[in-house]
Amino acid sequence: MYAVFDESLVTGNEMIDSQHKELISKINDLVKSCEASTGMVTAVNTLDYLSEYTDFHFSAEEKLQEEIGYPKLEEHKKQHEHLRQVVKDLHEMLVDEEGPSPAFVEQVQKNVIEWLYTHIKGFDRAVAEYAKQ
Repeated sequence: MYAVFDESLVTGNEMIDSQHKELISKINDLVKSCEASTGMVTAVNTLDYLSEYTDFHFSAEEKLQEEIGYPKLEEHKKQHEHLRQVVKDLHEMLVDEEGPSPAFVEQVQKNVIEWLYTHIKGFDRAVAEYAKQ
């Protein structure tokens, strides 16, 4: 299952929405690299790039929240830290299993794609609504 950016994920903040599209693209690149059986090196490199882009995106979101005085910033940061830990765990799983496995892909779908959808539709939309006030 690939991630899809659709209308349900639009926050109304152009910067955040464009970064979400890019983040979804990177997640899909990871899933594609696993399906193509290109090996551990490609999957690790793709996961590393996803991790770097996630850090960039989270920093941008948190900076925006600081600028607008968003009252739930700390709670939002905890959500971001959760995904960072998930990505670290996935990296360990790749190494332990010596490459992407069906279980790894399942974890990406459950702990990255589903988490992202829930996060955007709840936490990120709340920030966008607050920013409009």
